[in-house]
Amino acid sequence: MTIQPALPALAAALLFGASTPLAKLLVGDVSPLLLAGLLYLGSGLGLCVLLALRSLRIARRQSQELRIPRAEWPWLLGAIVFGGVLGPALLMLGLAQTSAASASLLLNVEGVLTAVIAWWVFKENADRQLVLGMLAIVLGGVLLAWEPGGLGFSRGGLFILGACLCWAIDNNLTRKVSSNDAMLVAGLKGLLAGVSNTALALASGAVLPTMGVWGASMLVGFLGYGLSLTLFVVALRTLGTARTGAYFSVAPLFGVVIALLLWPGLPGPLFWVAAALMAVGVWLHVRERHEHAHTHEVLEHSHTHRHDAHHQHAHSFAWSGQGAHAHPHRHEVLTHKHPHYPDIHHRHVHPH
Repeated sequence: MTIQPALPALAAALLFGASTPLAKLLVGDVSPLLLAGLLYLGSGLGLCVLLALRSLRIARRQSQELRIPRAEWPWLLGAIVFGGVLGPALLMLGLAQTSAASASLLLNVEGVLTAVIAWWVFKENADRQLVLGMLAIVLGGVLLAWEPGGLGFSRGGLFILGACLCWAIDNNLTRKVSSNDAMLVAGLKGLLAGVSNTALALASGAVLPTMGVWGASMLVGFLGYGLSLTLFVVALRTLGTARTGAYFSVAPLFGVVIALLLWPGLPGPLFWVAAALMAVGVWLHVRERHEHAHTHEVLEHSHTHRHDAHHQHAHSFAWSGQGAHAHPHRHEVLTHKHPHYPDIHHRHVHPH
């Protein structure tokens, strides 16, 4: 279709890709579990500040309420447990025992597991082109991080694989709440996960680091986890889980590019092969055209929207008829045909 819907996912990958090598630098000065807590605390607190500033700047008379519907809390809590508590803790434990190259290589498994769960468990549609695109991106990530003789089947590697599985589950659960305010979802995940991991670490005897290390951890968490997760939730809302996971899998490439900008050097031949494979994978996803006759069932929810083919409803409040706005609204049964992604309005079953 176009590259525009993929931009939030690619921006999320850029921020997260930059955070991983920085976390590797910090893990020697902070216990792994405590570092996971500080990263997520930085994410949650930073997003809370942004939410407060946004509420002061924007009149919220017609904006979405800052709340999560009660029926969706189990999905969010599940995402927090898997993605905010278990996943980061396992990653930090793995980083403490694994080389940076091996860790980056193993982290590519997250995209594969995310797509597999989305396709098999949540029945998200996929065709041959999307699968080939995913394989190209993952193979590019493998080549990008390949270190001959450097990857062993170690305990650290098992921890990182466990983190990938936790995040894959988290990604699919977060999709269930992606119609809500993305910054609120990411902020709640950051706060609850940060408090949990920090409390567990301190209860286990961990000691708070110096103010400089503490501040650096919080800043890395805000950028690489908070803003990244906010953009990831936006992408889930518009692209679905598997496609968002595929775009997010280019994070290692962004990490290498940023490292080359900070510490100039000539990349090896594998870098160019990996970059080409990832570019092909993204291109295969961008050129997707999924179109068929489909029926929208009755749906009631609230999210930011403009009036288009899917949003033709009356308002109980004064509205100018222009611009995006948010309020609870109802979708009636609608059958039509147009190109679409598995976004929050197109989560229908596909006949095989």
